[in-house]
Amino acid sequence: MATKSRQMNFDVTNMLDNAASQFRGLNPKEPGQWPALPKSAAFLGAMLVVVVLGWFGVLTGAADELQAERDREPALKADYRSKLGQAVNLTELRKQKLQVQEYVTQLEKQLPGKAEMDALLSDINQAGLGRGLQFELFRPGQVAVKEYYAELPISIRITGRYHDIGSFAADVANLSRIVTLHNINLTTVARDASGNLSMEATARTYRYLDASEVDAQRKAQTARAGAKK
Repeated sequence: MATKSRQMNFDVTNMLDNAASQFRGLNPKEPGQWPALPKSAAFLGAMLVVVVLGWFGVLTGAADELQAERDREPALKADYRSKLGQAVNLTELRKQKLQVQEYVTQLEKQLPGKAEMDALLSDINQAGLGRGLQFELFRPGQVAVKEYYAELPISIRITGRYHDIGSFAADVANLSRIVTLHNINLTTVARDASGNLSMEATARTYRYLDASEVDAQRKAQTARAGAKK
């Protein structure tokens, strides 16, 4: 038994010495000439490095994607709740939309068109004359075209009694078309024993744009958007 044990130890020692001898004096510049055992070890080592690097690379990318999805979760939940609330209240929202559209239509009806502007200017003038006021100035200004409507300023200066001027302002406010008074300035009339006042103001009236003006506005907006780019 002792002899067999010594032989086995000797064989293992020889195998280890033989394996170690294959790793001695290796030329790293010529791995193709290495013995079989170093070649196999180098191949297995390279494979292990590639597997480890690939494993960590895949895990890192997957972890980043997972964290990104987790970060999106609160926003998605909030969007879901918002859309769910809209879906629940869809019927009521449609009713409100119709009400708003009807209100907008009513307001549009209060805006005259181009052909009605002369009649509106005449109504303003008649509102003053009907209260016994004297027009010293009634001068329409330059039309300012906005995005959805056009604005016409009118410089006016009238003379009359205080209560008549107040009634004129109320009459203008009650016209069927929208007319607003701005920059009102009341002063006494010099050398007037009757106590008349002079009022200077800017009356502004508004009209909707016709089809050609709307088209021109859209083209201008498109041109401005293109210039900004």
